[in-house]
Amino acid sequence: MLQEFKLFIAKGNVMDMAVGIIVGAAFTAIVTSLVGDIINPIIGLFTGGIDFTDHYVVLAGEVPAEASLEVAREAGASIFAYGSFVMAVINFLIIAFVVFMLVKMVNRIKESAAREETATPVEAEPAGPSQLDVLLEIRDALKR
Repeated sequence: MLQEFKLFIAKGNVMDMAVGIIVGAAFTAIVTSLVGDIINPIIGLFTGGIDFTDHYVVLAGEVPAEASLEVAREAGASIFAYGSFVMAVINFLIIAFVVFMLVKMVNRIKESAAREETATPVEAEPAGPSQLDVLLEIRDALKR
């Protein structure tokens, strides 16, 4: 079993996946900061200073008026946090767009490399006599 585990870990796909997960986690932190620190204030500017992260509706329970989302959650109230959902959707759209752009860039690089491979002239081997030429020589030699 230990040998099988070593073979599994040694495969390139497992290591590639591990690197992808680690980079993805770091990328998520960057996108979260981008949304929370840059995009959210810009959206707030266009919507009159509205910050979506603290928008919620109390479904059941007691929450002080104008309380933040954290305070409402700590109060144990049942809340509908639509602001957090809006921010999650914005995070998803940003991540999806960036991944799309990365895939598009990688595809362009692959296409460019494929075009260069096909455009590279292949050195022609010195042409020897064809089968027909050889047979004609044999025929001529026999005639002589």
